[in-house]
Amino acid sequence: MPWALTYAYFEPIMSEIEHEIVDQPRAWTLAAKLGRGERSGLPAPGSRVCATGCGTSYYIAQAYAAYRERAGLGETDAFPASEVPGGRRYGHVIAITRSGTTSEVLTLLAGLAGTVPVTAITADGGSPVTASAPEAITLDFADERSLVQTRFATSALALLRAHLGQDIAPLAAAAERAIAAPPPADPADYDHFVFVGTGPGAGLASEAALKMRETGGAWTEAYPAMELRHGPMSALTARSLVWSLGAAPAGLGDEVARTGATWLESPEDPQVALVRVQRLAVANALAKGLDPDHPRFLSRSVILPGPA
Repeated sequence: MPWALTYAYFEPIMSEIEHEIVDQPRAWTLAAKLGRGERSGLPAPGSRVCATGCGTSYYIAQAYAAYRERAGLGETDAFPASEVPGGRRYGHVIAITRSGTTSEVLTLLAGLAGTVPVTAITADGGSPVTASAPEAITLDFADERSLVQTRFATSALALLRAHLGQDIAPLAAAAERAIAAPPPADPADYDHFVFVGTGPGAGLASEAALKMRETGGAWTEAYPAMELRHGPMSALTARSLVWSLGAAPAGLGDEVARTGATWLESPEDPQVALVRVQRLAVANALAKGLDPDHPRFLSRSVILPGPA
């Protein structure tokens, strides 16, 4: 009896980070429910707040600080965990750490013990940070297998924005559209990527640049939008892509275009624009034959030698 050949259609295998990017609307919705809870453990209106983290978590802290101040809910600073000034008085500290094991965060919380209310936001409910912080919010549904953060970070921001009274449902819907849309640019056309933003978008522009840098080793920069004029413009060429996360200041796009660089403006919410950048970062890495889930020299958590 002759062999029968059967042909089947196979979907391309997605990386872990691609799965996690696509899952963000669901995770944001779940995080928003926690943020709206009456016993969320998050800062009360009027409290002076310090938000902190490392890497991606620090940039999310920056965005949260800008959103909270914009809402008129109290002075809010953001620092890398290794750079929080000593002796500054706060009414509440927010510490963001996906792994819950980041050395700089644990060292900071050890020094703050008993002096100020602290709420940790983490993906691992059994991690050391949950023992170091009096309050902990666990976003285990947003944890990630990729070393590179996408879903957890944006879900932490969704949680915090919901607590500020913002409606996350339209953001989640817009993110679904961003995921379904074709990429806004071909990364192969550029060797220089610059991200800009204002207010919360400035912090998220730094996160956008980090995603391109982590996953594909791209030459990336990030600036508050108005700062682009003060020196960085001189590095722009026809191989530069300048992308504004959120609406840009009037006239900036025209100035960028005169350099020969490509100008791209996302007038939507910067958190949604970040989803588009995440997809571009993965496309850039894959086009170079790199593994976007396991960038070289990186680990899930930075754990330094010596006591935390």
